[in-house]
Amino acid sequence: MIRFEKTTVIDAPIERCFDLARSVDVHLVANVHSGEQALAVGGITSGLTGLGQQVTWRAKHFGFWHDLTSEVTLLEPPFHLQVTMIKGIFRSMQADHIFRVLPTGATEMKDIYAIAAPLPILGPTAEFLFLRRYMLALVRERNAVIKRIAESAEWPHYLTAVETKRKDVLQ
Repeated sequence: MIRFEKTTVIDAPIERCFDLARSVDVHLVANVHSGEQALAVGGITSGLTGLGQQVTWRAKHFGFWHDLTSEVTLLEPPFHLQVTMIKGIFRSMQADHIFRVLPTGATEMKDIYAIAAPLPILGPTAEFLFLRRYMLALVRERNAVIKRIAESAEWPHYLTAVETKRKDVLQ
């Protein structure tokens, strides 16, 4: 099993960063290179994921198409989001996304991943040779997209419906 952490500092409010991190649409933008899609097979295909919601992703990695179904298994807005693979190529995969406000007002987003490759005998070799590096590159790319969107005027495109719902609840 591999474990790794990636910390990204984003000059935007914590709520915006948290919501962008759970946006299916932002995830798709961040993984455009792999032809990633969200499939309509019992889960959501756009918008923000909520507790217990599932998304089935289809993407091309290492020259092959893979389907992976993930579920939001912990949701503590705007501080903690946990996503767990419930079906897919890995023996297991869990990602914790933890947010905190820095003294500067920026948001720190810390991603903690635990991934076990398939095939008990070959898996540890694959983890050592390339899986950690490959997955860390995907996370870096995802975080760069979240940071770019959160710090730009683009973010309302992804969160306008969410902001409208929040205002309605507060009134």
